[in-house]
Amino acid sequence: MSTTLFSNGLIVDGTGKPSFKGSILIEDSRITGIFKEGQELPEAEQVIDAKGLVISPGFIDMHSHADWLLPLDDHPKIMKCMVEQGVTTVIAGNCGISPAPMNKKAITKTEILAAIAMDGCFDYLWETMDEYLTHVNNSKPIVNMAELVGHATLRYNTNQDDRGDMTARELKQCLDNTRRALDDGACGLSFGLGYDPGMYSSQEELEAFCSVAAAADKPVTMHIKALSKLSPCYPLTSLTAHNVRALIEALSIAEKTGVRLQLSHFIFVGRKSWSTAEKCIQLVEDARSRGVDVQIDAFPYLCGNTTILAPVPYWFLAKIPEAYSSPFLRARLKLELSVGFKLVGFNYGDFQVMDAYVPEYERFNGKRISEIAKALNRSSFDTMMDIAEKSKGATLMLYHTYSGEPGYEKVLDRVLALDYCLFETDAFVKVSGFPNPAIKGNFPRILGHCVRDKKLFTLENAVHRMTGASAARFGLNSIGRLETGKAADIVCFDPKTIADNPGDDNHPAEKPDGIRHVFLNGQQVVENGKYIESARAGRVIRG
Repeated sequence: MSTTLFSNGLIVDGTGKPSFKGSILIEDSRITGIFKEGQELPEAEQVIDAKGLVISPGFIDMHSHADWLLPLDDHPKIMKCMVEQGVTTVIAGNCGISPAPMNKKAITKTEILAAIAMDGCFDYLWETMDEYLTHVNNSKPIVNMAELVGHATLRYNTNQDDRGDMTARELKQCLDNTRRALDDGACGLSFGLGYDPGMYSSQEELEAFCSVAAAADKPVTMHIKALSKLSPCYPLTSLTAHNVRALIEALSIAEKTGVRLQLSHFIFVGRKSWSTAEKCIQLVEDARSRGVDVQIDAFPYLCGNTTILAPVPYWFLAKIPEAYSSPFLRARLKLELSVGFKLVGFNYGDFQVMDAYVPEYERFNGKRISEIAKALNRSSFDTMMDIAEKSKGATLMLYHTYSGEPGYEKVLDRVLALDYCLFETDAFVKVSGFPNPAIKGNFPRILGHCVRDKKLFTLENAVHRMTGASAARFGLNSIGRLETGKAADIVCFDPKTIADNPGDDNHPAEKPDGIRHVFLNGQQVVENGKYIESARAGRVIRG
């Protein structure tokens, strides 16, 4: 039996209760003792002096897409940045896309959606959710993983047309597969309603899926159909702001079915969308007051990653790839985007290429679409369409003006300060390309920028939301709190120096400051801020 003592630190236990000075003993993979200052301490094989440091539970990234990396043999070199910022558990399978269940007819279409999250090919040595979870667990993952089952993946396994209404038989098969995946250990169900095929799904279909999750007492995460005042998912003639309309629809589903609803990335995209924030917050709070179990999540940055086709309306997407070569359709799209961007408060200078996924454009990784267009002496629209066509929509983009811009963070701060807001990265990570700053420093930014510098909320509240509250939301009872018997997932950080290093357009984000030690299931995986090579101490946590 191996023993480690974290001595004389400030214990923030993940419950939200006041911190206290003390020490923690772990034996093998579990916490076995918590001692307040002044109590006699036991001997241990390893003693970590935590004086001046915070001892907290390992951080939980409650909105991740790491399930598309963890089956890869070399995933630690891609994902070590996560443990270096204190993340010990990821909730994966978000936005409707999961690698399981999987059959041969679903692989191609699912991988088109998942391309921005992938950094290597799978052999798909699994079909069911149970087989996938077993495979990941046996591969010794670098972090713990709890998995959601994705609505899009379920549809692709069943429905060949994949858009619009399914037949009664297809819907029944989808719902049966959902039940099986939840029984197999998926911790919930996810939707990506801003993407194909979710954007084509009816309210009745979504309610049917959510009823299955509610019956299993498992939550639903939902990327709603619109995150801005105007979006590709509704007609331009809609009188209600599209994000408000999408939120009303999502809350209606939760209220009707009784499912626990987690609203993914509660953000306001585009300068003209920021004014809708208070209306959306009020809608959520009104629903909560009526007894709807709804929470939100967000990241502490003014930008976020998604596909290059995210701003493109559904009518154009439905005609790809032929649409790219149609002068009429391109002209219509160009005009519609021009009008839409003005109404939303977007421009091509807000669109930054992270990973072009096209050899001839890789030299422009990190550059804005407007910069690339200028360098190539062509229009921004034509540049964006050319990259999208040649990458088959797989280009990974960083869109700016999410809930604010430099010098104006009022909306972002308002969202992050809400006590029912959990913290996510929603960050794709690859070996190449320009990184989303959230993949390097999301949680250190919350603890440094938001807690210490801006005092948006207390240290105890921040740690609670990124640990115990996130674990409870997904029914993960073995993690998230510093209590005897719980998993020994522990982070030691310096509250005076912890900070992210987000970089800028010319300098990619780097690993954060202030993270000293990270333990995962009792094994040290980060020492003095640096990942210990070959450390693979994670496990699959079944819901």
